[in-house]
Amino acid sequence: METKWLEDFVSLAETRSFSRSAQLRHVTQPAFSRRIQALEAWAGIDLVDRSSYPTRLTSAGQTLLPQALEILGNLQAARNLMRGHQTSSQDMIEFAVPHSLAFTFFPHWVMELRQRFGAFKSRLVGMNVHDAVMQLTEGSCDLLLAYHHASQPLQLNPERYEHLSLGTETLAPYARANADGEPLFRLPGRPHDKVPYLGYATGAYLGRMVDLLLKQSSEAIYLDPIYETDMAEGLKAMALEGHGLAFLPASSVRKEVSAHRLVPAGPRQSGTAFEVTIEVRVYRERPEVSRHNKPVAQALWEFLRQSKQAGNKLGENRSL
Repeated sequence: METKWLEDFVSLAETRSFSRSAQLRHVTQPAFSRRIQALEAWAGIDLVDRSSYPTRLTSAGQTLLPQALEILGNLQAARNLMRGHQTSSQDMIEFAVPHSLAFTFFPHWVMELRQRFGAFKSRLVGMNVHDAVMQLTEGSCDLLLAYHHASQPLQLNPERYEHLSLGTETLAPYARANADGEPLFRLPGRPHDKVPYLGYATGAYLGRMVDLLLKQSSEAIYLDPIYETDMAEGLKAMALEGHGLAFLPASSVRKEVSAHRLVPAGPRQSGTAFEVTIEVRVYRERPEVSRHNKPVAQALWEFLRQSKQAGNKLGENRSL
């Protein structure tokens, strides 16, 4: 039994839609369906009537629903009680950060913050986007850093959560450079000479952004998927070894591009821009509904808010 199975089940009971709940839970619909099936296998009985639309619970599912809500509520209450004993961590800002931002954006951002805001203690938990969002909604972190794009917004209730923009990131194709400084592999490829493609695992946020780019292409793209992972750093390592082409955040390859170890691998001439700009945001639970407010986290948020306002007044494009 995994608690996320119960959370998925409760979401499905609320939305009555596998696709909608999968979106809210930040997973693919097949992955969401498998988790519901895993819960049914654990219970030993069907919990969902899949013959009806909208989806509805079976009688067994109706019996389980209040029990699931009580279990999840008790677990959250127990966690809050345990966190109440962590008095020594009140000066520690806890961040939930997706892997790609944890390796690229976060270290430089924190260094800049220390120079402008002052020294502070921080704890980073790196994970996939779904789990990072869950850390925030469960009250297990103070701040969430995440990507945002209009086509793939995080499903966070604006009445409970607020955000600030920290800057932007560019996602584009890169490959190892050959002796002449040209990419070993370049888009768009040919039907009989496909580009070895290093891709993101199904459900990864950056993977969904790459899929959007490829679908919007005005020319045919020929890729041969040979490797996938949910971490941009893993794709970069494979690209550096010359295994194939990967779409990577510009901040993650800045040093490698400067050293000419990786080079942009888009078409030489194309009407399609094979890159996308993604916003980087920081989220928090609104103070009036927050389950635990740390003074240091409040002070940092206020500094970020004032810095952004000052930047906007000056017409500056800051990335803090």
